[in-house]
Amino acid sequence: MKNFLIPTTLKDDTISAVKSAISQAKESECEIVLMMVSDTPDAFSSSNFLREMRTGLTKSQEEVLETCRYMIDHTKNCKIKIHNQYGLSSPIFRGIIEHFAVKLVVLTHSYKQETKRIHQYLVQLAANQKCPILHLGNDFKEDFTKALYIENSAANVHVKDVQQFLNENFSYEIVSQTSRVDDNYDAAAPYLTEAISKYEIDLLVETRKGEKIKFKKVKKQNINEKLGLPVLSLYEETV
Repeated sequence: MKNFLIPTTLKDDTISAVKSAISQAKESECEIVLMMVSDTPDAFSSSNFLREMRTGLTKSQEEVLETCRYMIDHTKNCKIKIHNQYGLSSPIFRGIIEHFAVKLVVLTHSYKQETKRIHQYLVQLAANQKCPILHLGNDFKEDFTKALYIENSAANVHVKDVQQFLNENFSYEIVSQTSRVDDNYDAAAPYLTEAISKYEIDLLVETRKGEKIKFKKVKKQNINEKLGLPVLSLYEETV
């Protein structure tokens, strides 16, 4: 059974994330968890606490949620669950992943652009978990087949090990690889674009390590955002 966690503020690309999860599930049973996080209300009385927790959805958010429910209702092997989380920490987030037996976290572009600190915090917490993360690109494609492996020279992970992990958990084939080029992207861009076109690459694959959480005023644009492709991020210890 494949279960998916989609942190969301119910922007339109949440629909794309649900479509992607349905595609990833193939024919296996799955549960798609839409998680909405909020700060814990600063209230002393229980009645005031509950009152502040009842935040209604906007009309556009309700439409996105209804669309997601409609898709799941018409997909026999999938179920949907809405999880409202008030307050967040590393143990809490790890507990959510374990409780729902999450096999893949799906992060949309809009969610990573959220400015509230708790949403930024969740994105960084996700990166420190051992669960794979699928970062969706700006242009949506439901299914992926051919991958470009971005090798981190500091990591002790061989491309064969990455491919074996993909064979066991996904249905992607690595057809090309390159070293990490974040510091010299402009020089490498023509070669990357050529490889993507030549091999019809529709997914980037990278490995990651846990990092100390930092909040930066200026966000650095990642290579997947520059290339406009989704990226599957794998925790090194699990590969």
